[in-house]
Formats: sequence, C-alpha cells, structure tokens
Amino acid sequence: MKTEREGQGLASIVNPQSINSINSLTRVAVILAATLLPIILLWGCAGIVSGQNTTNNTQAQTYSISGAITPAAGGSGATITLSGAASATTTANTSGVFSFTGLANGTYTLTPSHSGYTFNPASLSVTVSGANITTGLNFTATPQTYSISGTISPSAGGSGATVTLSGAASATTIANSSGAYTFTGLASGAYTVTPSHTGYTFNPASQNATVNGANITGLNFTATAQVGPTFGISGTITPTAGGSGATVTLSGASTASTTANGAGTFTFTGLANGTYAVTPSHAGYTFSPTSQAAIVNGANVTGINFTAQAAPTFSISGTITPTAGGSGATVILSGAAGATTTTNSAGNYTFSGLANGAYTVTPNNAGYTFSPVSQSVPVNGANVSGVNFTASAQVTHTVALSWTASTSTVSGYNVYRSTVSGTGYSRINSSLVPALVYTDATVLNGTTYFYVTTAVDGSGNESVNSNEVQAIIP
Repeated sequence: MKTEREGQGLASIVNPQSINSINSLTRVAVILAATLLPIILLWGCAGIVSGQNTTNNTQAQTYSISGAITPAAGGSGATITLSGAASATTTANTSGVFSFTGLANGTYTLTPSHSGYTFNPASLSVTVSGANITTGLNFTATPQTYSISGTISPSAGGSGATVTLSGAASATTIANSSGAYTFTGLASGAYTVTPSHTGYTFNPASQNATVNGANITGLNFTATAQVGPTFGISGTITPTAGGSGATVTLSGASTASTTANGAGTFTFTGLANGTYAVTPSHAGYTFSPTSQAAIVNGANVTGINFTAQAAPTFSISGTITPTAGGSGATVILSGAAGATTTTNSAGNYTFSGLANGAYTVTPNNAGYTFSPVSQSVPVNGANVSGVNFTASAQVTHTVALSWTASTSTVSGYNVYRSTVSGTGYSRINSSLVPALVYTDATVLNGTTYFYVTTAVDGSGNESVNSNEVQAIIP
C-alpha cells in the first residue's frame, strides 16, 4: 500500500537564497517529511507505507538471551546478573539453565555467581541484534577448593604410609619421607582421613575433618609398630574393560583404598585379623556382587572377585519442524552431560549414550527462532523421544527513502543515518546516489532510525543536511 500527500516543494524547507550565500554550486536535497513531503518506507514483506503516523504506534520487538551453567551441581540455583543495555537478575533452574526475556537490541554482560563456586569464563558479553541469543552463552562452574594436610610420626611409620580420604570426596595419597601428607582440590564438606602402613597401627585410627571455606592443617597421627604378623586381601575384577583402573575400597577392621591394575587385580596388605568389606567402583559400570565380606584370621584372603557390567545408557531424540528451519540446525545438550549434534535433512536429531539425569535441549539455526526456546528433559531408565521444536523464520526489513530533486545541477546524493535524532549521522551509501530513491537493507529489527540526505555538485561540494525523517523497524 502506498499513501502520499501533497507537499510544497523545496522552498517550504530551504530558502534558495540562503543556499546561494553558502556556495553557488551547492544545493540542498530534502527528504520528504511526513508532514511536508511524502516519504516512502518499505517494511520487509509488509508492503510500502508512508508518513510518520504509520509507524508511531509500532511496538519495538524484544528478544531473549539464554544459556546454561554446567555441571548442574554448580549451575542449579546460581544467580546470573545482566548488565549493560538493561539490568536484571535471574536464577538458573535445577539443570543450570537460565534465560532473560523482553530485551531490546543492545550489548549486555552476563555474570554468574554461586556460593562455593568459581566460573569460567567469569562473565560473557553478548550483543542482541534482531534475534534471540541461544548459543555460546555457557559457563562452567568449578567448586572452590581447599586442602587437608598433616603429619604421621615418627617418620619410620609415617614415611610411605597410605593415607585415605573419604566422605565428601574420595582420594588416596602417600606420605613423604617425613611422614607429611596433603589432599588438595577439596570442596567444602565433611571428610574422614585414615592412615595405613604395613606393620603399623595408628592413633587415632582415623580423624574427621570438616572443610568450610578454608584449608585444614595439623591433622596428625602417631604410628606404632605392630606386634605379630599381618595379612592381605586380594582379588580380580573382570572383564578388564571394567576392572582396569577401578577403585576398590576396604572398610571394617581398618580402612583403605586401592586402584585395580591393568588386569583388574587388586591387593590390600598389612592387615590385622578382623572382618573387612571390599567394595569396587568405576564410572559407567555396575558390579556383581556390589561388595563382599572378607574375614582375616591368621592367613591371607584371596579370590575376592567381582564382575563388572557396563551401566545401561539411553537416548533423547526429537524433530524440528518445518524442515526449512529444522534441516541442518545445531542442537545443544547440557545438564548431566554436554553434547552437540546437527539435525538431518528431515530435522531429526538424537543424543545417545546418556546416563540417567536431568538434561536441557536447546536448538539453534541462523535466521530462525524456536518455540520453545529450550526444553528440560529428565532421563530415568528409558529413552526419551518427541522432544520437538518449531522453527520460525526471522523477518528481515528494509527502509525505502525518496526525496525531491535539487533545484540545481548535482552529481548525486548522499544518505545519512543515525539512531539518535538530530546527531550522530553516518553515510550509508558507498557511492553517490544518482536517483531520487534509496533502499536501506542493513536495518536491525526493533530499532528506530533517523535519516537525512545531502546533495553533491560536480566539484564535490556538499549541501547542508535536509530535514530529518524517522523509520521505526518492528
């Protein structure tokens, strides 16, 4: 639709005598203002409209920024602060996913925070420019860590002693020649430290230590040489795929942990008579039996064997429609595990090999927005299908400008644009415009622009700016 109104021509805007007094070769080009001369604005596929009144009631489109903090332990409940073009805060959900909505175009900074965690990166800058931002805004949460340290004396019993950490985390270390030991990289929590050394008993047998935002030092033990023989407990975990590198924990009359060798074999030595329990663990595997009792009574105990079985895994799948927006889209998985895949030509995608847990699926494809923006998907002992999305093409817009000719001979016209009325204009044409029309195809959605033109004569002299007109991009 094209609407035009009568104008009074150049003289209604500019006094020709005042132009002559500047330079006889310079003339003014005037954009037709809505209240004076016609201006034609082309809004993408919405047709041609004219006049300021047609755009004054257009509401600026808003967009969203979304991302995820992994792992979920550090992301769940984290606070994300938005600053820059607008300010806001939000709290990540139990999967670590967060979103800000209702945002205008502009540059923003995202900063996560969560007690007991640091983040990489510490913050991210993102520019919203006519589209939702759904990729590249991810953070990794790392627990703030501390240490537990102490000494086992005398050095005869402390040097080479095995020190086992259990509780909020599990680890094993060997005391140095002075009997000193240290566990590092520990999050706040409750721990138990237990020393062991063939031929020695320890006082105390173990100690509890609670880490609460600070290192713990001076967790010391005294080693006493045992009187009488000691014995061992040994066994094998098969097949070697699940046994090699498995952690085996000893509890009961004394505690210790060891790592099975490449053949899945493990051994505990220096054990006094007593009742013990042996328990294997290995990521991605279950064990049969889950643990075994071993009674040491004057002899070594052998044949404490286990069978490792690969833990079952599941899949998440879905479709993005229509295929114009679904085919070749990137789909991001976050939460209990992270992965990225690309949809096939029909818009189908699948994530496989997933353990039970809470996940978030987020699609992305240049030039499209998605409904919903992302979906939370819990996996609990079964495949999850039908995690579907709808893609909508983002609408692009152009602005068509027209003006009346200069009353003098000119070589062409320049077109200037700004996002601030009355100032900050930048030329948008690469060469002089010979005609009386120009189309600006570089506009951003949800932005208001202000335009002026100038006339340029054969000597390169340029007129003053014409009247200004406004274009509101939906």
